[in-house]
Amino acid sequence: MKRVLAVAMLMAMVGVPLFAIDIKLAHVVNEQDAFHLAATKFKELTEKYTNGEVKVTIFPNAVLGDERTLLERMKMGIVDAGIITSGPFVNFVPQFGVVDMPFLFRDAEHAYKVLDGPIGDKLFADLEPQGWKGLAWAERGFRNLTNNKRPINKPEDVAGLKIRLMQNPIYVDSFKALGANAVPMAWTEALTALQQHTIDGQENPLNVIVSFKLYESQKYLAITRHAYAPAPIIMSMMTWKKLTPAQQTAVLKAAREAAQYERDYDNQNEAGWLKELADKGMVITRPDLSAFLKAVKPVYDTYSDKFGKDLINAILETK
Repeated sequence: MKRVLAVAMLMAMVGVPLFAIDIKLAHVVNEQDAFHLAATKFKELTEKYTNGEVKVTIFPNAVLGDERTLLERMKMGIVDAGIITSGPFVNFVPQFGVVDMPFLFRDAEHAYKVLDGPIGDKLFADLEPQGWKGLAWAERGFRNLTNNKRPINKPEDVAGLKIRLMQNPIYVDSFKALGANAVPMAWTEALTALQQHTIDGQENPLNVIVSFKLYESQKYLAITRHAYAPAPIIMSMMTWKKLTPAQQTAVLKAAREAAQYERDYDNQNEAGWLKELADKGMVITRPDLSAFLKAVKPVYDTYSDKFGKDLINAILETK
């Protein structure tokens, strides 16, 4: 007994925690994805800032479930934390869908100012009654349109194309407004459909287009940046409440720095990704988006009541 106490005292003197909390953090993509980059940075910084009192174990590749399953398991405290795209939150907190409105964000700086400010704080506060603590806004990024039929320079060029979309009603309504044949489907199914040409195109950020080698089935890339997709780093409220105030402060700091690290990575690599795609033979266009904005106005008319005109206008007017 005396030996145990002596060891414990020695550990305390040199700053080694007696009992570490092990946080299980999950995401659904592979280790080459920017999500994993954010996850590993979060692990590194959390363990550093808590002096090892909080450990982080990362579970990639959806081994703990798809994104909706991860959210439900965080509610129950089975999974401690995750990096989740914004879409699945709409099933639990409908107002979260406001960030999916088409052409809502002018550029990355605009998106960051909105999400890192009072509007983003309010959206995170809305998660807490559901059992989640929002820590920081990482990102999937701005989404662009690819297809294997023709270059896209105006909304009329989108008309009639079969475009795979996430199973997100705002995305579906947005592309219907542009005249596309909107086809919601799971990503794993979409990859096969693109290769077999049973659909014409899809929309995703540049890093996804590169990492999944979509240039093999898609000839044309239009830099539409029609939607910005954030990816909250969140924690189970059950886990959050187990942390001491000092640990909570450290975890928040780690999450925010990890999110910024991933944002910087995306922004620094965008030009390189575009060059790689051009080198692979993709024809890249940069449409004038004013006509696209006019075409999706009915989507704003439809969703203004649901999300509130004041909230949408507050986002649009953020400088």
